[in-house]
Amino acid sequence: MPLTSIPKTLTATLLTAGLAFSVAPTYAQTLKVQTSFNASHISLTRLNQIWIPKLKEMTGGDLQIELLPIGSVVSHKETPVAVSMGILDGDLTATSYFAGKDPAYALMGDLIAGYDNPAQVEEFCMQGGGKELLQKMYNKYDPGVHVIGCSSEKREAFVSKVPVRGVADMKGLKVRSPEGLAADVFRRAGAAPVSLPGSEVYTALEKNVIDAADSSAYANNDASGMHKVAKYPIYPGIHSMPFMQFTINEATWNKIDKEDQAALTEWFLSAYADLRTYLDAKDKELVARDKAKGDITVIDWPQSERDDFRKVAKEAWEAFGSASPLATEVYKAHVKFMTEKGLL
Repeated sequence: MPLTSIPKTLTATLLTAGLAFSVAPTYAQTLKVQTSFNASHISLTRLNQIWIPKLKEMTGGDLQIELLPIGSVVSHKETPVAVSMGILDGDLTATSYFAGKDPAYALMGDLIAGYDNPAQVEEFCMQGGGKELLQKMYNKYDPGVHVIGCSSEKREAFVSKVPVRGVADMKGLKVRSPEGLAADVFRRAGAAPVSLPGSEVYTALEKNVIDAADSSAYANNDASGMHKVAKYPIYPGIHSMPFMQFTINEATWNKIDKEDQAALTEWFLSAYADLRTYLDAKDKELVARDKAKGDITVIDWPQSERDDFRKVAKEAWEAFGSASPLATEVYKAHVKFMTEKGLL
């Protein structure tokens, strides 16, 4: 890849760090994998404590992984380029970060209001054609990236200063939402999306700039103090369930023997099954505590309201699905899988 085709921010990072790169890097036993987790994130901590040692055990010491926090080597939006070039051995990243490449990444990265639980996301990814479509996307935009798998570890909750008990209560709600598919879904439901960085959500809620927010998992919202100012959280959440991808440089993958390739795939799926159980238990523990204390009203939408919200969201999926040929394929694959599972 000529230097002129590399994003300017990535070029600057490489020159500053003095990193050498090539299309086919020398295989390293310790794989450097950049994540989209902050250094103190609960998921990264558990992976480092429990699952990094397990990979060494599963491969008889053949493979180890060093999981790097977000932005350690390159910007979070540039990990696919870095993986394709061998600057990173791989990434464990939220796929929605790459929606700017093609609307297909938005639909693959977080099908807003689509699935009921994160295990369904993994099933779509690994048995419903999602992984193959993600590989097709990278073959087009970042050749040299091999997709090991995709999954999800959590369903995000929803923080609100006012009771939102169904779709009708969305009307006129000032809700913080990222631009793109999420904002379109909320807009179609009658809300007024407001684009704000995550660092400003607490203050915006406190000062009544917004009524509610697409934020994070219940445990993360609790840790960041959101429930001090937004006492009507919706749990389980109604909207976001981010897809996480696990990729590796293709040349590096091809140098790993078949047994270790299988072990690396099994490691990823087992780690994410554990994360789902662990994070769900954390959320439920905090929800039970807050219900017992009584100063927070935890709202659980009935399934009928969740189904109605999914119908609204489907209109947004369809619009995004018509924006590119790959997006159309992803949209159709989701609808086929969800119809088979009784979600549509």
